[in-house]
Amino acid sequence: MLRFTKSKVIAILAAVILGILLAVPSMMTREQRVAFQNSIPSWVPSWLVPTSAITLGLDLQGGSHVLLEVDVPDLLRTQTTQLRDDVRRILRENRISLQGGIQMVQRGVQIRVPQQADRDTLLPRLRELAQPVGNAILGPTGNNDIEITTTPEGLITLAYTEAGVTERVRRAIQQAIEVLRRRVDAMGTTEPNIQQQGADRILVQVPGLQDPQQLKELLGRTAKLEFRLLGQTGAADTDMLPMREEGGRRVPVERTVIAEGADLIDAQPAFDSRTNEPIVNFRFNIRGAQRFGDATARNIGRPLAIVLDNEVVSAPTIQSAITGGSGQISGNFTVEQVNNLAVLLRAGALPAKLTIIEERTVGPGLGQDSIEAGTLAVSIGSALVAAFMIAAYGFLGIVAVVAVAVNVALILGVMSALGATLTLPGIAGILLTVGMAVDSNVLIYERIREEARLGRSAVSSLDQGFGRALGTILDANFTTLLAAGILFFLGTGPVRGFAVTLSIGVITTVFTAYTVTRLMIAGWYNYTRPKAIQI
Repeated sequence: MLRFTKSKVIAILAAVILGILLAVPSMMTREQRVAFQNSIPSWVPSWLVPTSAITLGLDLQGGSHVLLEVDVPDLLRTQTTQLRDDVRRILRENRISLQGGIQMVQRGVQIRVPQQADRDTLLPRLRELAQPVGNAILGPTGNNDIEITTTPEGLITLAYTEAGVTERVRRAIQQAIEVLRRRVDAMGTTEPNIQQQGADRILVQVPGLQDPQQLKELLGRTAKLEFRLLGQTGAADTDMLPMREEGGRRVPVERTVIAEGADLIDAQPAFDSRTNEPIVNFRFNIRGAQRFGDATARNIGRPLAIVLDNEVVSAPTIQSAITGGSGQISGNFTVEQVNNLAVLLRAGALPAKLTIIEERTVGPGLGQDSIEAGTLAVSIGSALVAAFMIAAYGFLGIVAVVAVAVNVALILGVMSALGATLTLPGIAGILLTVGMAVDSNVLIYERIREEARLGRSAVSSLDQGFGRALGTILDANFTTLLAAGILFFLGTGPVRGFAVTLSIGVITTVFTAYTVTRLMIAGWYNYTRPKAIQI
């Protein structure tokens, strides 16, 4: 157990040196890291110079904490409107006339079809709109998201079921998380935490954000962009929407959507070359460009309403067919507004309105206090552990202290390489790892002590001590790693941060306890050749 080939020695030393080098940037301030990078000669390959530091969590460097709730009634209104449009499309395709038009009811729509022949044709097509509701664990539940009821008089009602509403909320949460992630990433922030909480809430934590108001504006806007035509006052199938350019005066807008935000492939802030006002230039995908070109070709001379979140931001007159697939949005915006709007449009529209129900801003000062408190705790704990080990095991205790120091450096190095986020619970995980690393050394040393008491030689005591302690060390650390994995997959936020540092610490502990400690003791033995082990 005490014999090492040259290749093993080189591999162990290389792993330790690499881990320490990766940990060095995390020990520096931002200014020191910049100065260090600038001091590296240009001929040195960049991959040889460790520059990435551990990302600090919200509780360590400050930032914004926002809890959002999905507006379920707003989501239902949107889904019911889409259901109405689908029913209208099916009626038009089958050339079926109604008595009284399409009526909106709670969670659905209602139509009256007096002719039995028309009902026989229509009902199979309407039933195609109902989809089975599934479960991620149990699979299909046997329920549909839409319930269709009929009466002998020809009254047909389509309404979302409770299971259908739950499924729509679940999908909206998943879609909203992806949209929010794209929006926050576009702000250039580092390691945001965006996750679902409960059935209809989303938690957003952005470390280091200095402008929480901008975050709130980006998160709260649905950014639902639609291109529609202005209609006639009092005409059917129109919505009365406020117009920004005329002080909020409501104007009729046709309900038919020519193109929407989902058809955009890019949106960038710019300035109008003629008026020098801030605008947003956009480009459509192939589908959106074709629909937009066809609609503008058929409606030359009519005002085109650009609707953002149910507000007409501008209504330019169509002068000619717009077939290039690109255009611009103007509407007395400020520079900051067009920048935010471009981000929103590139990220996509939220499926429903999100309401901010809780917000907290953690200042950098409080984060610095947390760092200092955590560092003090780790320092005191490590000092007490070192004092105990040296008092209990003498020189071998010093070896254990060095191994623990290497272990902590390896934890920081691995976290830097993985881009992991260090939180205050993560610091607690490091402190716990220190205790676990010492525990592994205690197991080894007690085994060595037992072998020495049996009268074995020094080399035999050391060899048997390491060999017999290995199984216990692996069992203890494996169960801890299993628990950390459960915490990571089932926990949220700070709990996952604790699990990450604990998992990394378990792996580095096994490595340092069984290889680094053994290598140092082997070197000591080969140099001193003691006849017996005195612990």
